[in-house]
Amino acid sequence: MVEGRYGLRFRASCRGRSRTGNEEADGEGEEVLSGLNGMNKLILKDSKEMDDEMELKNIKIGIAPIGWTNDDLPDLGSENTFEQCVSEMALAGFQGTEVGNKYPRDTEVLKKALSLRGLQICNAWFSARFTSKPFDEVLAEFTAHRDFLYEMGAGVIGAAETGNSIQGLREPIFDAKPVYTEEQWDIVVRGFNRMAELASEKGMKLACHHHMGTGVQTMEEIDRFMKSVNEQVYLLYDSGHIYYSEGTYDSCLMLLQTYIDRIAHVHLKDIRPENLQKVRDEKLSFLDGVRIGTFTVPGDGALDFMPIFHILKDAGYEGWTVVEAEQDPEKANPLAYALKARKYIKEISGI
Repeated sequence: MVEGRYGLRFRASCRGRSRTGNEEADGEGEEVLSGLNGMNKLILKDSKEMDDEMELKNIKIGIAPIGWTNDDLPDLGSENTFEQCVSEMALAGFQGTEVGNKYPRDTEVLKKALSLRGLQICNAWFSARFTSKPFDEVLAEFTAHRDFLYEMGAGVIGAAETGNSIQGLREPIFDAKPVYTEEQWDIVVRGFNRMAELASEKGMKLACHHHMGTGVQTMEEIDRFMKSVNEQVYLLYDSGHIYYSEGTYDSCLMLLQTYIDRIAHVHLKDIRPENLQKVRDEKLSFLDGVRIGTFTVPGDGALDFMPIFHILKDAGYEGWTVVEAEQDPEKANPLAYALKARKYIKEISGI
């Protein structure tokens, strides 16, 4: 269990405050003092609530299109259109979205469609392949990706090294994951440092997405990566992927607390532990795990997101938190689950 100032896996919102009345005063001076004390408490209370509101306004809530259509498994949600996806995101109360395979690549067309629904682009996945492609070719692809996101108004670029990843292969996700050689570590670190420089040219941040099936998956691998790259390289924190990798809730909070000052983007992903255990026991691939519903939205799985929001708020995090839960939309209706996630986040965070 996780102890300390963030509580013990609690779900109930702690918005209420107990109040006790002033003791009855025996003299006019005591009555005046009591009144001043009460006024001071009121001022402090109002000030704290104003600070809380300001901190919460710095955290934006988005949702990824992967619950409607899956880029890695095109048959999941093939019937769902771009227009349905973004309309339902807006209907569910989200402010932003990442980019899916059905989104228009014409920035003017995309801007118009999103503006009609009060949405904005906050990030889009980039597959870096420094371990399998020429270095300059990857950088050219990244620059084009950066320019698209810059035009769309995004401030963050989430990237993962996928040159030797098995996340899209029919390989057992835990037994066949890549482990970098020293040479591969060197080229990945050099590549991410260079991409961060290119991102900063546009005033943007590069965030490494730790991900199942890649060489930056485990706590140990994330630690090595973050200590090796320069400070212009940030982390994309994903609650579901770190739990998937390490199998404990403690790891979710530990990773967030350790790198809170270098986190530029957050994925809110929940886990169904019984399905995760099936992936382990039956040596399933990552995509098999998606099909059986290993991931789900916050409020529907095993993770408690209240401590996660407490850490973000206490650290003064400014940026996006994005619901991301790849599931089969025939089994998990995208709108229903988007509404469920949005309601849960509102209840436990006030956002």
